[in-house]
This record gives sequence, structure tokens and C-alpha cells, in this order.
Amino acid sequence: MAWALVSAIKDQLSSLITTEFTSIANVKGEVQKLESKFHTIQAMLNDAEKRQVKEEAVKLWLDKLKDVSYQMDDVLDEWNTAMIKAEIEKQQKDDAEKAETSSAAKKRKVWPLISVPTLLQHRDIAHKIKELNEKLDEIDREGEVYTFALTRGNEEVERPRTTSFVDVSEILGRDKVRDDLVSILLGKGSEEVRNPHVISLVGMGGIGKTTLAQLAYNDNEVKAHFEIKVWVCVSDPFDQCKVAKEILESIEHQSPNLTALQSLLDRICNKVRGKKFLLIFDDVWTEDSTMWEPFRFALKSVAQGSRIIVTTRKSKVAEIMGRGSMINLEVLSKEDCWLVFKKIAFFNRDPRQCEQLEGLSRQIVEKCKGLPLAAKTLGSLMQFKRSIEEWRRVLDSNLWELEVGEIESLYAPLLLSYYDLSSPLRRCFSFCAVFPKDYVFSSGELVFMWMAQGYINSKTNMEMEIIAREYFENLAIRSFFQDFKKDENDGQIITCKMHDIVHDFAQLMSKNVCFTINSNIGLETDYKTACHLELEIYKEAQFPESIYSAKNLRTLIFVNRSDYMLSTLFQHFRCLRILTLDFKSGGIVWNLPNAVENFIHLRYLNLVNYCGDALPETICNLCNLQILKIIIDGNKFQKLPQGMSKLINLRHFNLSFRNNCLNVKFPRGFGRLTSLRTLYHFIVNGKDDSERCKLGELINLNHLKTLVISGLGSEVDECEAMNAQLKKKINLHTLILMFKEWDGEEITRKKDALVLDALEPPPNLEYLRIVSYKAPIMFPNWMMSLTNLKELGINDSSLECLPPLGKLPFLKSLNMWYVKRLKKLGVEFMGIEESEKKEKGDIIIPLFPNLISLSFEKVYNWEEWNGIEEEEDCIRRFTIMPRLQDLRIHYCEELKSLPNFLCTTPLQKLEIRICPILKEHCKRGTGKEWPKISHIPNIWIDRFYVQRDGRENEAEPKVHDFSFKLRFLDDDGER
Repeated sequence: MAWALVSAIKDQLSSLITTEFTSIANVKGEVQKLESKFHTIQAMLNDAEKRQVKEEAVKLWLDKLKDVSYQMDDVLDEWNTAMIKAEIEKQQKDDAEKAETSSAAKKRKVWPLISVPTLLQHRDIAHKIKELNEKLDEIDREGEVYTFALTRGNEEVERPRTTSFVDVSEILGRDKVRDDLVSILLGKGSEEVRNPHVISLVGMGGIGKTTLAQLAYNDNEVKAHFEIKVWVCVSDPFDQCKVAKEILESIEHQSPNLTALQSLLDRICNKVRGKKFLLIFDDVWTEDSTMWEPFRFALKSVAQGSRIIVTTRKSKVAEIMGRGSMINLEVLSKEDCWLVFKKIAFFNRDPRQCEQLEGLSRQIVEKCKGLPLAAKTLGSLMQFKRSIEEWRRVLDSNLWELEVGEIESLYAPLLLSYYDLSSPLRRCFSFCAVFPKDYVFSSGELVFMWMAQGYINSKTNMEMEIIAREYFENLAIRSFFQDFKKDENDGQIITCKMHDIVHDFAQLMSKNVCFTINSNIGLETDYKTACHLELEIYKEAQFPESIYSAKNLRTLIFVNRSDYMLSTLFQHFRCLRILTLDFKSGGIVWNLPNAVENFIHLRYLNLVNYCGDALPETICNLCNLQILKIIIDGNKFQKLPQGMSKLINLRHFNLSFRNNCLNVKFPRGFGRLTSLRTLYHFIVNGKDDSERCKLGELINLNHLKTLVISGLGSEVDECEAMNAQLKKKINLHTLILMFKEWDGEEITRKKDALVLDALEPPPNLEYLRIVSYKAPIMFPNWMMSLTNLKELGINDSSLECLPPLGKLPFLKSLNMWYVKRLKKLGVEFMGIEESEKKEKGDIIIPLFPNLISLSFEKVYNWEEWNGIEEEEDCIRRFTIMPRLQDLRIHYCEELKSLPNFLCTTPLQKLEIRICPILKEHCKRGTGKEWPKISHIPNIWIDRFYVQRDGRENEAEPKVHDFSFKLRFLDDDGER
């Protein structure tokens, strides 16, 4: 963690040496000295970071170094902030002068290209740099005492070697997964595509992957099934020659006299040719497929039915090793975990004492959260603790607060995974300790927070968000996260959790840096070294004023307190990069204090349930702000600050509402925020053209990826819509267009069609949603050009017919909700033209070729859904919805029939809810629509399954799942 921090500071110092500041303030020498010292110290850090777990003195030395590094980071950020503010002021002067210029003959004053801070600011920053140099001198001298081994990067981590031997009687809770693995090994019920067949056992360190492989390897049936069995502990780094030698030595029972990889592989190939071969690759870490390829080719000569088992913590390794079977190892049940613990902890113990300790032992095992290694380690620890008081001490402490030797044993597998990470990834992982246990992480939230802390290493021509997302995926594939919820369309992780043992480990690695305070817990702690704090205090609880000692606090997540004077809080923490005010449990923020401008370093501001009528104008002085997220509760909020255009580093602006109140006035000047990637919402309202923020403000926001426009339809005409130039925003992938609602259902706005046509998005758009569209038709010229569109939602519309959506080649999800005037759905919806129906020929035309999910909800006047004509030639010419999996029809009370092509789709789920006529026509066996749907395995009508897994099942009610609705953005504006 310290390595990445020091590296970042060193890079900034190198940059600072080249600026005008160093020559003006005469501090170039001081800056160069600092850079040199950071360079020297950086070489010690890998050894220091490893030794801090065992040596408290080293831990304290590292804390001092981090403290100075954070102070240096703040000083450099002060300088950059002063430069940004000077540039903003220059721009404002230029704009004012342009406004005052009334004659072309009047000569405009030329301002300097780069404005610089005042001489006073120069001197102040120079003085701070000199002081930090002196502190670093002292830390450098102290570091000499520890004689650190000097390195230049992540040094090799020694990993324990494994063998195939195991005491089967000692293994508990893995019977079923062992039987499944043995079944795969023996080839029962499987057809192999590639030989040898690869089986990957994937899971976090300590979950029992190696143990499971040992159980299968030593199974009697497996022993009899394979002619040759080999166990190789691969570990890291992956040495091809060493691995090949071990395979050959295991086969020949003697050390080979060969050294060249090709010679070794040739001999292996000859030895296993035509034989049933089982190879275990245990503890594979490398993600380089080229390291594995030579072995795969050498083993092609084995007999059909041969197997390779790979154990790894990385799901990416499993993918690289080849398409085969993957077993993600789950945690043990509570009972099995306790039995593992009990077998060791109660060994040779008096039965009466075992009975006395059972209650405590079960509570201690709760800490293991099903992790077998943790149960074994804690069992071994408790085996020699005789008194109840000793057992209570372990129960009442955090696992990361155990003795040094105990910690080392418990977390050994996780330490291996941790030191396998790059330094930036270690910082990202350790940061997660600020969140409480069982916290549901949003991947988007983590990515933004890592960006705000400066953890993301920049790369040429690559977006910071993309790099941060790669960091997250990297940690996920290494099993640092679990319980994934993924996007159904692109498989991207949306939310996840962290195993309790992994969370404890993160707390260990960020000890004295990350803190979580819940109610009165932790009020007496010293927070002087705190950098990241999650504070959850309820009204009746005492406020921990001790946190004010955390002068270097960089993250504050403040939850569930509504009566505390925020202005007091805002006076203390001047170094914050992240501030979240989250008042979920009925708490509210009435008004944000003007003192928010104190947070000059702030990059991330998140206000949840904000109930003020506006934001203070001083918020616009936060020129470093990258992410601004506001969830409005109530209907008092009226406008955004006039100076929003000064937030020139803003990348993501998410404004959402609990009560769908979209009357907020946007200030003019949004067009200057050219760094924006997310704009949610952009609200167009107000009748005064001189004050209204128009769509033309969007013209230069060409980095936008997500855009939500609200308030279309009344004041906006097609000329204004065209000024937005959405078509030129080639990065735009998500677009939501929200027209103004009307009180009367019968009123239509034909102008909506012109505005929609003028808001032409780029052809590579992937997600589109159109809300409150009041024109009777929707046939914009650009709709069929959206060849990359994956999801489409049309909600609350006055449409009388639908566009030919069947021609969109990559559309996966289509959601129609509250379509008031639609009565009939036919071939025009699928995109079949009259001429195509009459044409002869063998060319098959696909319609909705990739549609997986289809939903109609509250289409109240819909009566008919027609298919294609029954003529044989016509039916043969079209393939309709060949990938459709889910169909939901809710609250369509007039619908009488279903299209005939449904019987040819691979539908797996059909849900019909509050459709009385259709319900009658879909009665099992007797309804006239039943032949069209009888092939669908799961049919749910109103409250009951009519058919489940292909069998009649009328008695069992289904728990309704509302998750099908089109998913564009969550409450925070994240996809």
C-alpha cells in the first residue's frame, strides 16, 4: 500500500520540478531532495510491508512514512488547485471582456496563457515542502535501523508446496462436491469436446481447493480408472522446465537428465501416449496462456477420458486453461464448519469441559463464515487454551487483533494473494476495510472512490474509469469478492460482497488507517492516524468528538444522523477526497453549509436524501470535484448553483429524485463541463429563453457516455433539439429521453415526434429509454440505424403503433410499459414489409434475432397480437425471436390472443398477470392459445405455476420477481 502512495508522490514531484513554480519560489533543490529520498525509501517498501505483520516497530515506521506522504500529497494538490482556480479566473475575465466588447474595433486585452498563484501562495507551499523534507530526513535515518532488503518491485513470494497425500478421515463437509468431481473424472454422463478434459477448482485461499483435489486423487475408483496419475504443485512463478521435470519424474520415478523444455515434453508425450492420464496442476497463478500451451499440445496423445484438474484462486486462469468443467467451491455449512473446528479444538480435552465450551465454540466458529482453513486454524489456536476466559478473549476480539503468530497462521493464504497484487491493487483492496462487514459493494461506487483517492495509474489513451474497472475485475477474479450480482446482458459485475475473513484481513492490512464506527463502538479509539472513516451514529448515540483528531482524514462516510450541525464537522476535515452524507433511516439534510468550500481536495461528494431547497453557491469552488451525486428527497429543491460551470474537472454528475420531481432549474454554462462522462439528469425547463439552460449546452460535451435528458416536449422544439448534436457524441452508450407528462391522457403532442427525430443519437448507442412520449407514432429516421442497440424501453407513451423493432440486429431486451393507445400489434412491429411477404426465394429473414427478454406491462387497450400469415412460403421466409427466453405480459386486460410464432421460440419462462381474457384462453389443455405455449417449461399465470420444469404444477404459488424491468440506471445513476 505504501509503495503505490510513495510512487505517486515521486511522480508528482518529478512533474513539479519542470513547472514555473520551482524557479519563482527557489525551491527546486528542496523538491529534488524530496524526490531523491522518496526514490531511496521506495526501494525498502516491499520488505517493510511484509515485515509489518510481524514487527510492530516496522509498522510504526511505515505509518510515519505514510503520514508524511499524505502531507506531501496535500501540498502538491494545494499547488495544483491554486493553478486551476487561477485558470478559471482568467477564463471568467475573458468571458466578461467578450460580453463587454461592443465594437470589433475595440482591441481585446490579451491575458497570459497560464495564470499562476500569488507569490504568497508560492512562499507558503515552499515553506511546507522544506518542513516535509526535514521530517523525511528523520524517517530515512530511522529506516536504516531495520536494514530493509532493497527491491524495485513486487518480489517473489514463497508459497507452500502441496502434495497428493491427505487423511480422508479428517475431511468434513465435502462429500457431495467430492462425489460430483469423481463423477466428472470417471466420465459419467459427459460428452467430451477436448481431450484431455480440464476441470477447474476455483475459490478463495483457504476454501479447500487442494483438499478437494486430494480427495478425488486418492479415491479408489479414480485410482483404478487411470493408468498414470501425476500431482504437480505449480505455484508461482510458473517455471515450464521445472513443471515438466516434475511430471516426468512422477511418471518415471527418477529424476530426468534432460534440461531443454522440448526434450522434456517429447518424453512426456511418449510416456502418456494412448494411456488414460490424470494430471493435477495445484495452485496455478499465472494468467499467461503461452505458458500452458506447450503442455496442452504435449498431452494431446493421451487416451480419451484423460483428465486435468487445475486448482486456482483466479477465475481467469480457469478460462485460460481451456473449456471444460468449472467448480466454484462454496463455503461449508455452519454445522460442518463447527465439526471441523471441534475435531481439532476438543482433541484430548475432558468431555465435561467440551460440553461447557460448546456454546462459546459455536460462537467463535461464526467468525469463520464457512471457511475451512479458518476453522482449522482457530481450532488449532483454541486447542491449547484451557480456561473459559481465554476462549472469551478470542470471541470478543477481532480476528485481526490476535497475536502475531496466530495472525500469520490464519491469514497465510490471503497474504500470498495480497502480495501477488500490484501496489495500486493493494491500496484498492485495503480501502475496502472502511466499509462494515456484509456491506453490499457497488462496483461503480468502488471505481469512483478509488479514482477520487488517486489510486488509479493513468495510461495513455485509456479512460481512468476503464482502468479502475479493470482493477475491480482483477480483485474479483482473485476471489477477494464473492456473491456477485451480474448484468444479464453483458455479464459485468454490478454488486458483490466480501467474505468476513477477507474483510478482517483487509482491516489487518489497513490497521490504524481505516475505521468503522457503529453507534457507541469505537468512541474511545485514537483516530490521529485515520485516513478513511465510516461513521454510523443514530440520534440517541453519543457523537465521537475524538474523530476530530484525524487531521489527515481523506474519506468520511457519514450515515444516519440528521440533527448534527454539519458546519461544525466541515470545519475540521480539510484533506477529504471523499465525502458521503447518507441519511437513509429517516434522516435528512436540510441544507449543506457554505463551509463545504473548505474541502479543496474533494473529488467525490455524495448526498443521499438531500432535502434542502438548493445547494450553496460555495460548492462551485470545489474545482477538483470529479463525482457529484445527489439524491433529492422531497419537493423543495428548486435549482442548481449558478457557478456550476467552474467545476471543470467534473466527470460524473448524477442528480436523482425519490419523488420524480423534475422541475429543478439548471444554470447556463453547463457546456463548459467538457470532462463530463455521466450527466444524469439534464433538465430542460422554464419559459424564459434568456435564463433557461438549453439543449445547445450539450454540443461540446463529447466525452459523454451516459446522458439523461428530462423536460422535453413543451418549450423544446426540433431546432433546439438539433443543437444538442447528440450524433457527434461517439462515446455515448446509454441515453434516456424523458418528455414532459400531461395530466390528461387524451392529449397528444405531435411535436414530440419532431423533437425525437432531431435528437439523433450516435449509431453505436447500446441502451435507449424513451419516457412520456405523447406523439401517436414513433418512426424517427435514425431508429433503424442503431445497429448496436441492446436494450430498449418505451414507457408511458401515447403510441398507436410501434416502430419496426424486429430489424434491430442486437436488441436483447425490450420493455413496453404503460402504452395507452396501442390496440393491435402485427407484422409492422416485427419489421416485415408487404413486399417481403410476397417475395419468393430461399433467403431466410431473421426478425428480433437476438431478443432474449420481452415485457409488456399496463398496455391497457391492447386487444390483438397477430403473428404471420399461415401460408407455408411466408412462414418459411422468416425466423422470429429465435433466442427468446423470457416473456412477461402484465395488466393487459383486453388482450385476447398470442402470435402463432411463439410455438417456434425457445421460450423458458412465460408470465401472465392480470390479463383475464388471455388467462381464460391459456388454460392448460383446453384453452385455444394453449397449443402456442405448451412447449414452454415454466408458465406462471397470476399467482400460480401452471407448468413448472415442463410438468403440470397448479398448486404451488410463485414468489413474484420484479427484477425483469429494464435496468438502465440505479438510484445513484450507475448502470
